[in-house]
Amino acid sequence: MNYSKNGLHLTEQFEGCKLTAYPDPGTGGAPWTIGYGHTGPDVFPTLVITQEYAEKLLLEDVQKAVANVNTYLKIEVTQEEFDALVDFAFNCGCRNLDNSTLLKKVNEGDHEGAADEFLKWDRSGGHIMAGLLKRRQAEAALFLSDLSK
Repeated sequence: MNYSKNGLHLTEQFEGCKLTAYPDPGTGGAPWTIGYGHTGPDVFPTLVITQEYAEKLLLEDVQKAVANVNTYLKIEVTQEEFDALVDFAFNCGCRNLDNSTLLKKVNEGDHEGAADEFLKWDRSGGHIMAGLLKRRQAEAALFLSDLSK
């Protein structure tokens, strides 16, 4: 499956775009982040990028999450479920999704149980983060949105 424009909009909305590198809000340091949530060894405290480069990085980073979700899904899912999982993998990390009860419940077809699992990922640096809670709520709502049709 491919990430939809609605999914990409969700990622952009919650990440925001900062053209100057900033520290992780949960740790106050590493990982340093830039653009739409891009992290890695190429990001350092004084880095500044253009809007165009931020968009390029976003599309590259999202593709990694898309490939990961496609690899580890064992059942067919709706576009909304897929988008919610990709945003989660993008934000929390692919490895965290791969080893999660969330993915296990998705692959078992337990939609309600999987949606509840999103909400458990609201911490950074051991602290509950209001922004992460809102994002997880949005992902869970998107995940379940097709079921209410």
